[in-house]
Amino acid sequence: MVSMAVVIAVGVNGESGEREVLGLEVGPSEDGAFWTSFLRSLVARGLSGVRLVTSDAHRGLKGAIEALLQGASWQRCRVHFMPNALSLVPKAARQMVGWTIRTVFAQLDAQSAHEQWRRVADGFRNRFPKLAELMDEAEEGVLAYATFPAEHWQKVWSNNPLERLNKEVKRRTNVVGIFPNEAAVIRLVGAVLSEQHDEWQVGKRYFGAGSLARLKWREEPKMEQPELVAG
Repeated sequence: MVSMAVVIAVGVNGESGEREVLGLEVGPSEDGAFWTSFLRSLVARGLSGVRLVTSDAHRGLKGAIEALLQGASWQRCRVHFMPNALSLVPKAARQMVGWTIRTVFAQLDAQSAHEQWRRVADGFRNRFPKLAELMDEAEEGVLAYATFPAEHWQKVWSNNPLERLNKEVKRRTNVVGIFPNEAAVIRLVGAVLSEQHDEWQVGKRYFGAGSLARLKWREEPKMEQPELVAG
């Protein structure tokens, strides 16, 4: 038996503002070659015009994004960043540190967010130097959301919008437990994703027409052009 990951890519259509399932793959989620192959398969099927990719900080994924999705920014999931940050401070200080870092996300524009981030990092530098170092390294990734319309922020700054879908996939796969091969995994998970994709097409727009109109595309708009891809 071999433990494998199922990775899912979901996008928001830049024309309609609707969410779409872009693809899935089974493989070692920390392997750079795997991420490159997965993104290459999405591009080969027509994925283009990606503005932002939101994900956990998987090794190899950021490099694959830079190589295959030129012009796309990378948003480091802020929810997953917080445990990494808090693990660098004593337990007694974690509540205070968490509250202080979250003041960054209350800022109303990109400049204020970056200024507050640096103030917080500098404030921790003497007492928690490893935390300050992590914040220095992670600033651009965690705050990438701030260059987009404010109405999009809560929907792109973390992987939380995918949690409902991930929970449903886990619920269905846990019933089976052990799969005989990768094809069996893809059949079951693919069916779950197909159902969700159809549901999204008849539901409320994920991004409103007004906020989409304020985006300045870096290239001429094309059909099926997502702003966000989350894996």
